[in-house]
Amino acid sequence: QVTLVESGGGLVQAGGSLRLSCAASGRTFSSFAMGWFRQAPGKEREFVATIDWSGSSTYYADSVKGRFTISRDNAKNTVYLQMNTLEPGDTAVYYCAARGFRTTSSYMSSYNYWGQGTQVTVSS
Repeated sequence: QVTLVESGGGLVQAGGSLRLSCAASGRTFSSFAMGWFRQAPGKEREFVATIDWSGSSTYYADSVKGRFTISRDNAKNTVYLQMNTLEPGDTAVYYCAARGFRTTSSYMSSYNYWGQGTQVTVSS
């Protein structure tokens, strides 16, 4: 069992930055690839970014590529999402997820564990 707790969400103006954190507890964090997903009001949850177990491989949705950076610190059992140049379209609840494989994936169904989410609101 893995428990994930997100933090760092909030209200920010367009063009601003936020860093989300996801702290993991339970099974060995370094065994899992991690992902960030988001869900805007009235929309389906969508993939944002993923990172492999070592941090050496990452993959991003086209909508955030060049603006967001995913990283991890296995010593701290934490994964991060640095979000720069935020746009109103980035407003959503952001979820951290862990999957029981070491390789990256953009598919929600491949993730076994989910956090409760953290709200990010970008004002224009």
